[in-house]
Amino acid sequence: MSQFFYNQRENLVSDAIEGAIIASPWNNLARLESDPAIRIVVRQDWDKSNVAVISGGGAGHEPAHAGFVGKGMLTAAVCGDLFASPSVDAVLTAIQAVTGEAGCLLIVKNYTGDRLNFGLAAEKARRMGYNVEMVIVGDDISLPDNKQPRGIAGTILIHKVAGYFAENGYNLDTVTREARLAMARVFSIGVALSSCHLPADPNDGVRHHPGQAELGMGIHGEPGASVVDTQNSVEVVRLMVDKIRAVLPDTGRLVLMLNNLGGVSVTEMTIITRELAHSALGARTDWLIGPAALVSALDMKGFSITAMVLEESIEKALLSEVKTAGWLPPVRLRAQRTQPCTIRSARVEFTPSENALASRYVETVTATLSALEADLNALDAKVGDGDTGSTFAAGAREIAHQLHQHRLPLAQLDTLCALIGERLTVVMGGSSGVLMSIFFTAAGQAIHEGHSFIAALQAGLAQMKFYGGADVGDRTLIDALQPALEALAQQPDNLCAAYLAAQAGADATAHATRANAGRASYLNSESLAGNMDPGAHAVAMVFKALAQR
Repeated sequence: MSQFFYNQRENLVSDAIEGAIIASPWNNLARLESDPAIRIVVRQDWDKSNVAVISGGGAGHEPAHAGFVGKGMLTAAVCGDLFASPSVDAVLTAIQAVTGEAGCLLIVKNYTGDRLNFGLAAEKARRMGYNVEMVIVGDDISLPDNKQPRGIAGTILIHKVAGYFAENGYNLDTVTREARLAMARVFSIGVALSSCHLPADPNDGVRHHPGQAELGMGIHGEPGASVVDTQNSVEVVRLMVDKIRAVLPDTGRLVLMLNNLGGVSVTEMTIITRELAHSALGARTDWLIGPAALVSALDMKGFSITAMVLEESIEKALLSEVKTAGWLPPVRLRAQRTQPCTIRSARVEFTPSENALASRYVETVTATLSALEADLNALDAKVGDGDTGSTFAAGAREIAHQLHQHRLPLAQLDTLCALIGERLTVVMGGSSGVLMSIFFTAAGQAIHEGHSFIAALQAGLAQMKFYGGADVGDRTLIDALQPALEALAQQPDNLCAAYLAAQAGADATAHATRANAGRASYLNSESLAGNMDPGAHAVAMVFKALAQR
């Protein structure tokens, strides 16, 4: 089954190029109008008196390479099919389109297809009279004994260095020399938890190892150099850093680049950034590029780290401004900043006190909710995520503990309600804890303002409805709580009437076929019918226990 949004497989690359050009913040890109099978993105503002810088390769690595076409980087990008080198004709067309007397530099990732096709195009171009040089990037250090290391994410840094010198009018010899100097100072390694999906692959042959990671991944979904028994971010980054340190020169400041291979979430990439900053390379590092998708591998669940040894010319080139969609300017690697703050969350100030009647009410309510844990969880499992009982029980046990330790202001009802509201947000969690905290906090404020206890509870209910967005009929605990409080307002001493009203409201939720609030609102009518809302049931049982007290 396909894991991608696309139209026809044969139009995938052309459609992607069109979208990239449309979305570019710089109005300087165009697709070269040529044979439909030739896909070249060029700068429209190019001055042929300068050295042209051309790169390219298979699609699927976006934003590479079209995302780096623009002032200060590439002059043209030649786009092949997914993970396939562009044709010789395509490369030769790009050379002819953008190269003037100053000549051009081809930047090629070290894969056989790219070397052959770009190389033959270069030979043909030279025969036609063009001055052409080529730099082959092999920054992958995952196999130290490999005489032909792959070109991976570090290729982008070579684009940047060569683009800077070309943009500033240097001749081809200088642009080539600086690119080769930069290439000798770039070291990259990748890791992934799973390989990428391939469009229209009927076998969906994604490779993954539960609890493990493949170290030394390339950018085409090929197997890594080894499999490691961890997915822990600290350990994975440490392994990668150790590999890089083994081949780095002993001296020299660094720029680090953190590249998303396509399928890692933003949250994970920021965590990995933290680990990289705290790694053994952190102390040598001046600049950080990323985290970002720079050279991706479709949706591969992985990332790569690139270290580049700086010197003055390289640093100047990397820091120069560009007008491309894909490049991210380096930022100083720095420690997390903190700002002193003397503000503390509001805390209810109180002095414990005793009140026998209030103590009995609190004991009854908390004991009832604690005893209902399993029943409420079972009800919630039918219409929610099965934790209502545990959530209410956690709050009840906390308040009961405070009661038994004589730490409640039982003689000051306004403070008591405020304190209960404060503790519930700490121990209950989720929306239920916040809603109950709102209820008790608002009730306490109403008592403080001189309202009766029942009127204060109704004020708390009103605020709960306002912030929570639910009302009677929405299949929540409000269906039981509101009628119970209305019954008490009419007969303050008749807890039995309040219980009967709450129970009627709770029963009504079992016949409702639609919920308008909470997780149950995502369920269909068949899932809801015949199942009482657990919160409403809890309210009814609390009033029953109070009536029988």
